[in-house]
Amino acid sequence: MRYKNATQHLPKELLEQVQQYADGEFLYIPRIKGSKKEWGEKTATRRELKARNERIYKEYLAGERTEALARRYYLSVKSIQRIIVSQKREAADDDSRK
Repeated sequence: MRYKNATQHLPKELLEQVQQYADGEFLYIPRIKGSKKEWGEKTATRRELKARNERIYKEYLAGERTEALARRYYLSVKSIQRIIVSQKREAADDDSRK
């Protein structure tokens, strides 16, 4: 989240009213209910992590050890295990929908 200059976004009258309550302070203005974006929605991070996790799972299924995967992807063995379990669940869910 970036800070924006209120003089560029608020009408002069509204800015003057806000200054009476919080002159020179930083304010957080919450999103309108129902318009909140999910994590990773604005960037490619969510997609990239999903692709990485799918690669990790495929490599695991091909016989790669969790320790080697942890070193290759700079993650803990426990994180690799969590990814594998979650990918197994996703695969099972996909199979049950068919």
